[in-house]
Amino acid sequence: MDDSGDVVDDVLDELGERLRRRRREQAMTLADLAAATGVSESLLSRLETGRRRATVDVLLHLARVYRVTLDDLVGAPATADPRLHPRPSQRFGMTWLPLTGRPGGIQAYKLIMPAGYGGQEPEQRAHEGYEWMYVLSGRVRLLLGNNDLELRAGEVAEFDTRTPHAFTNPTTTPTDVLMLIGPQGQRAHVRARPAPKKKNDPATS
Repeated sequence: MDDSGDVVDDVLDELGERLRRRRREQAMTLADLAAATGVSESLLSRLETGRRRATVDVLLHLARVYRVTLDDLVGAPATADPRLHPRPSQRFGMTWLPLTGRPGGIQAYKLIMPAGYGGQEPEQRAHEGYEWMYVLSGRVRLLLGNNDLELRAGEVAEFDTRTPHAFTNPTTTPTDVLMLIGPQGQRAHVRARPAPKKKNDPATS
């Protein structure tokens, strides 16, 4: 007999109380949560009292604020298969393959940098956060402030992303990189350049 329908009903019946408990654990008022999610206080109240069933988009907003997965948020039964099925995306001219499913916190990606990615003089940028990279195959040219480094397969680098930085693939074949990015690194990059060196400046001669 298939009892999956009963399991779903049980999860939905308990969802309101779970949402209320999660909010209180975060020491948030309904007003706080409404401001963070963009969902009205009245709707949040109805969800917590069970007078309204949550839609997926509302649950996604709540999961992002609480930094948990949807399964954790709704109390879905654990599955026996922990495998992820990442969907690649194209960003900044590279292929990004997400390796983590939980929103918030440190995110892991496999980056595929096409041959010649970044060119000869890439623009260095800075943003809040911290990054860690491990070269799986190929080579990476890492520009970090005034440092110009080359990382080969098996080498690791970690750095504070408030330092202007850029990286390129100087080879004629794709380069694969494992990247860990802190929460602040998910935000948009802010353009920044190192201060240019002045020629014939007595202070630097």
